[in-house]
Amino acid sequence: MLHLRVISPPEHTDALVALLRADPGVTHLTVAPGIAVDPAGDLVQADVAREGANKVLADVEGLGLVHHGGITLGPVTTVLSDAADRAVRAAPGDATDAVVWEQLLKETHEESSLNITFVAFLTIACLLASIGVATNSPVTVVGAMVVGPEFGPLAALSVALVRRDRRLALRSVIALAVAFPVAMAITLAATLVWERLGWITTEGVIDAHNVDFIYQVGPFSLVVALLAGAAGMLSLVTAKSAALIGVFISVTTVPAAGYAVVAAAIGQWHRAFESAGQLAVNLLGIVMAGVIVLTLRPRAGDEEGPVGRFQRALGMRTPFDR
Repeated sequence: MLHLRVISPPEHTDALVALLRADPGVTHLTVAPGIAVDPAGDLVQADVAREGANKVLADVEGLGLVHHGGITLGPVTTVLSDAADRAVRAAPGDATDAVVWEQLLKETHEESSLNITFVAFLTIACLLASIGVATNSPVTVVGAMVVGPEFGPLAALSVALVRRDRRLALRSVIALAVAFPVAMAITLAATLVWERLGWITTEGVIDAHNVDFIYQVGPFSLVVALLAGAAGMLSLVTAKSAALIGVFISVTTVPAAGYAVVAAAIGQWHRAFESAGQLAVNLLGIVMAGVIVLTLRPRAGDEEGPVGRFQRALGMRTPFDR
């Protein structure tokens, strides 16, 4: 379930309470008159079944409380209540399949921000990848995959394409288009220094067969990117963050960027171009998979979703058939 917390001007509280009481997916409704200080007003709280959260949020926002009060929504980890169980059963759809769009938009908006921290993490990841290539160390390459923060803007871009949010799409593209060149430029400078010191040689990179998978583009490059992107988006919308680690170590976005820089620094241009191709395939595959997953998930006001309608057309039981 999700916990809803609303600061409401007194003149809107009765309408808000009536709205929440009428929704079968809302329970544990409480009202504390006049307790809110800034902004001033009443504090109304309730627990909401995740699958019914989109409708509840839309109704509450329709009262104008975004401008005259405040709305907070967060997860509830443990609920021991028959009333909560009844609310979950009464809400349309299935909690596992529900996408709380406002929550997802806020989260991906933050993850798509171009800032020093994002650039720093991406630079560190590219440096680790280049070291992994130079030392023929798959373990270091995997470390670079885990450190890389690029999934955030890619997930945000998927959400933006599905929601047709141009501002979020532009924000995500800018984050990727600026951070990757900066990180690769810094990595190139470091690689040139290492080459000058004799730490990296053409022969050493050519003979580094343990990391050949980074630049070798094949049909499974796209397949792996699609599968990883789908798993990443599913983990994001269902709040199962543990699966994201598997996503990070499945795709070779950052390693491909690092390999391209190292290959270019020692004049291995064909490997540099292949690595750039690998990077493009992975970025595209992750975004495509995210769009597909979100398209198949239920939308606000359509909690059954296309999959549920397909199941019903085949005569199969759906979560609505309780």
